[in-house]
Amino acid sequence: MAGIKDVAAEAGVSVATVSRVLNDHPSVSEDARTRVLAAVRTLGYRPNAVARSLRTDQTHTLGLVISDVMNPYFTELARSVEEEARALGYSVIIGNADERPDLQDHHVRTLLDRRIDGLLVSPTDGGSPLMLDAARAGTPMVFVDRWIPGVDVPVVRSDGRAAVRDLVAHLHGLGHRRLAIIAGPAATTTGRERVDVFREALGAHGLVLPEAYIGQGDFQAESGRRVTEGFLDLPEPPEVVFAADNLMALGALDAVRARGLRVPQDLALAAFDDIPWFVHTDPPVTAIAQPTGELGRAAVRALVDRIEGRPPQSVTLPARLVVRRSCGEPPASSDSPTTETAAESPATNRSQP
Repeated sequence: MAGIKDVAAEAGVSVATVSRVLNDHPSVSEDARTRVLAAVRTLGYRPNAVARSLRTDQTHTLGLVISDVMNPYFTELARSVEEEARALGYSVIIGNADERPDLQDHHVRTLLDRRIDGLLVSPTDGGSPLMLDAARAGTPMVFVDRWIPGVDVPVVRSDGRAAVRDLVAHLHGLGHRRLAIIAGPAATTTGRERVDVFREALGAHGLVLPEAYIGQGDFQAESGRRVTEGFLDLPEPPEVVFAADNLMALGALDAVRARGLRVPQDLALAAFDDIPWFVHTDPPVTAIAQPTGELGRAAVRALVDRIEGRPPQSVTLPARLVVRRSCGEPPASSDSPTTETAAESPATNRSQP
């Protein structure tokens, strides 16, 4: 493989001149620039990215720490991040926190040690001293999906409040009155927010959310199964279970079927975070869909703005309700998985954090 000395010899210039051309230095004559670039093409020379990063203090690499790579929502998010970063000239290194704060911090520390240019994080909790220190030190950082309140970092997320209200109105219209929720971890902003909004939406219809109808999950399928079994053992089980993420919804579905019960005849089911699998379950699951791909792309753009000296912005996109048949919907009105309560391409709401 050709090296920088080979390029210099081919072009008839010094190694320093080749270096200045490759780094777009203005002090190089047009003749020398032309000869160097011609030599680069002839020899197929590729600059050493690591060596260049030592000179420019940039690696053109972003770090992404996601909460759970097994969750289809975060898998799709990671894919959109990687695609947008590549389009903007950046590579991405991904770390999977597996919903563990200690593993999250391990990945953050490793990525910072590798001299990434910026960091995208979906925090597993709000108490990581490492991330707080990194943010205060001026590390280019963007929170995506989840955030840490009080930390001055741009946040790119969806707003599911209207969609949750739409879901509760939909369930109320179907005649359901006993509604329960499988909550995400209270240490996460999304875990707390979805419970609070669900409770408020019930109150708007004159309904209450008893403590017995709040099951503590961890955004994993097993917790959805365990909580649903607890609901089914109550003297008065709920009519509907709303799982605060897709994996917990799948666990709830397993629990219902393990007892020989049926959805929605014996227990209706709805979920936050729509996934392609929900179309293929029997029955298809009514769910709240987030604009996952656009969230990932917007997060990368915000981070690159921060890295390249432009003012970054927080971005909030609305989620939407996708009505299917897991809550007792009439088949004639919900056979299509595209029945929705909001537009397919919602407008972006940009605001400073």
